[in-house]
Amino acid sequence: MAMEEEDREAADPFETVAETYEQLLVPALFGQWSAPVADAAMVGEGQRVLDVACGTGVLARDLAQRVGPQGAVSALDINPAMLAVARKMGGRAIDWREGSAEQLPYGDARFDAVVSQFGLMLFPAPEQALREMMRVLAAGGRLAVAVFDSLDSLPAYGAMVDIYTRVVGEEVGQALRSPFSLGDADVLASCFADAGIGDAVITSLEGRARFPDVGTMVTSDVRGWFPFAQIRLDEQTVDAVIREAEEALAPYTRPDGEVEFPLPVLIVTAVKK
Repeated sequence: MAMEEEDREAADPFETVAETYEQLLVPALFGQWSAPVADAAMVGEGQRVLDVACGTGVLARDLAQRVGPQGAVSALDINPAMLAVARKMGGRAIDWREGSAEQLPYGDARFDAVVSQFGLMLFPAPEQALREMMRVLAAGGRLAVAVFDSLDSLPAYGAMVDIYTRVVGEEVGQALRSPFSLGDADVLASCFADAGIGDAVITSLEGRARFPDVGTMVTSDVRGWFPFAQIRLDEQTVDAVIREAEEALAPYTRPDGEVEFPLPVLIVTAVKK
């Protein structure tokens, strides 16, 4: 059985990573934001909606419920393994498509709403991605994009960045730092302005991050995020990180071992003129 698992991971290592992402990171961080993002875009019955950087599809599935049988949801991600998990999770009515956010494979003014959660800060050219989102948005349509707040507002993850940098190296610390790179409201506003979206509105909301224990929080990044950045850590290194994290995350650890801390997010909205 162990050999079969090793062979499966060797044949398609990213699919296993995508499954870990869905099993650990979606319930701990991402799932709670589907409704707020859909609300920000005012998604309703019968609309045509696009989810950019859909990942394993948690937001797209919510959108499909909202638009109903008379609406249509398209979901795009550059990673085929993420899309494979998204298809497994359901949402047969959703048009899952592999592609780049910087070159969306859709015609002009096709959608009534375009949404994206926790992808913009990872795009090679975020301004170009925003221009593409506005291009495919119909007049009067709404754009809603969610990003994590800065590490200054997320001390639990700030502590983890420090641990990875110290125990493993700067490359790994930077890999965890990157999802929070657009958490400064001024930087975020400039990004939208540079994309030609000068009337964007930035709203700050606060959720809660919840992991069953410190080990799961570490594992979620080691197995559900770092491999996408071409980073793999051996078990001895992971154990060393967990030991450091247990001490650093003590202020956020409950008596039952659950790790919980505030999760501030910035949601940016704009309307296509």
